[in-house]
Amino acid sequence: MRIIGVLTSGGDAPGMNACIRAVVRTALYFGMKVYGISRGYYGLVNDDVIEMHLDSVSDIIQRGGTILYTARCDEFKTKEGMEKSLSTVKKYGIEGIIAIGGDGTFRGAIDLSTHGVPAVGIPGTIDNDLPYTDYTLGFDTAVNTCLNLINNLRDTMTSHERVSIVEVMGRNCGDIALYAGVGGGAEAIIIPEVPINLDDIIKRMQQSRDRGKRSNIILLAEGAGSAENLAKELREKTGYSIRSTIIGHVQRGGAPTMADRILASKFGYHAVELLKNDTGNRAVGIVNNKIVDIDLVEAMNMKRPVDMHMFKLAEILAL
Repeated sequence: MRIIGVLTSGGDAPGMNACIRAVVRTALYFGMKVYGISRGYYGLVNDDVIEMHLDSVSDIIQRGGTILYTARCDEFKTKEGMEKSLSTVKKYGIEGIIAIGGDGTFRGAIDLSTHGVPAVGIPGTIDNDLPYTDYTLGFDTAVNTCLNLINNLRDTMTSHERVSIVEVMGRNCGDIALYAGVGGGAEAIIIPEVPINLDDIIKRMQQSRDRGKRSNIILLAEGAGSAENLAKELREKTGYSIRSTIIGHVQRGGAPTMADRILASKFGYHAVELLKNDTGNRAVGIVNNKIVDIDLVEAMNMKRPVDMHMFKLAEILAL
């Protein structure tokens, strides 16, 4: 292939800009032409496309968000929307597309591949919920953002001898809560993959108080419940001073960490190589610290098991 397109879709994630940069510079290095498709699949449907050059991606590796913007596009899922998208692809001579995003983005990439446009998916989502890859782009930065806020909360919770329930993002995947909880020394972690045992959490809180500890941090994944509701329930059962904090969309912004910048660079390079060799319908990922690619449909059909070893480690270290 000599002409490719790149888009970002769905929720933004730190490292998307670094990945766009890697795609554009790698493609130009190989003598290919690159088009940036603005606002994800909306840009394909509505012909919002620009040619990208070296200076298009200068000074963006450290920036969060995505210079190509992102949006959801229900029209793309329709027959008429796909016809418009294919017309845009034909207009610019695009021979393959790199789609950076989560599961919805990958489903769009599968649709393109089904209609004769080879597509490669790059996992860009803070949720870390794509089962075929050990890590998704943006996850490391999101966890570190949570850690910084947990550190600050710990200070003030200790001053007031309070319990803090911290609700983090992740949809139905508890990885942000699990990793931030272990890294932040949380006394309890609640994730959607493991049934909640409220009595056990209360027991841990009481044991912690008995040892003289002045604060407790409980990490709650958004898919496992509401921090406000849990705080109310625990207050009623324990009489402790409990506050809830919802970290929210700040997790999706900010400068990407070194780990995400390197991952973005490797993902982008590998995706371009696949299209350069006329290989589409692939999902790029990392397994055991090695960059891999697998069939897009196979990637979407895999099930992600919860890391029970990490969960058990969290329980042990919270004693």
